[in-house]
Amino acid sequence: QVQLVESGGGLVQAGGSLRLSCVASKSIANINTMGWYRQAPGKLRELVATITSGGSTNYANSVKGRFTISRDNAKNTVNLQMNSLKPEDTAVYYCWGLFYWGQGTQVTVSS
Repeated sequence: QVQLVESGGGLVQAGGSLRLSCVASKSIANINTMGWYRQAPGKLRELVATITSGGSTNYANSVKGRFTISRDNAKNTVNLQMNSLKPEDTAVYYCWGLFYWGQGTQVTVSS
C-alpha cells in the first residue's frame, strides 16, 4: 500500500501562486500515471492534471497555461505549481496515483 501526503495549500489572493507537493511512502517509479484532482464545495471531484512516468502531461482546460505538474521519481514526489490563481480554483486538492488518494489539502483563493 502507498500513502500519499499532500502539503502546500493555503490562502492566497487572486493572481497569486501556490506550490502543492505530494510525497509517497513508497517508490512511484512503477506508477505510470500520477495526478492531482480537486473538489469544490457542492461539486464533484474533477481532474486537474496528470503526468506519466515518461513525463507526458494532461491538464484540465480551466488550468491550462496556469498550472504545471511535475514529478521526481527519485524523491517519490509529485508537484503542482499553480500560478495566476482565481477564486474558482478554491477547492480541496487531492494527489492520486494508481488506487491511492491523499487526504487532501485546502486551497482558498480570495477575490
